[in-house]
Amino acid sequence: MTWTLIILLAVGAYAFKVTGLIILGGRSLPPIFERCLGLIPAAIITALVIKDTFTVGQHLTLDARALGIAVAVIAAWKRAPLIVVIVLGAAVTAVVRQL
Repeated sequence: MTWTLIILLAVGAYAFKVTGLIILGGRSLPPIFERCLGLIPAAIITALVIKDTFTVGQHLTLDARALGIAVAVIAAWKRAPLIVVIVLGAAVTAVVRQL
């Protein structure tokens, strides 16, 4: 990916946001759209994490990262503090890579 492409994508994303502000003006969105828009950042971050966890280049792979993510997901599900989730995921990944 080149810097030109990254800059063009950033400008395009900004243009979409400004266009939305111009079209909506001072009006508010219906509550269902507000709830959906609030979930988009989490969905995008999740997609990026999953993509980076299970791929190397153009190939699918299952390695230590997958086990680290699994442990982090379980810790988050059990409502562990965020720092504990991060440290557990990193520690499990590091230990599995050393084995």
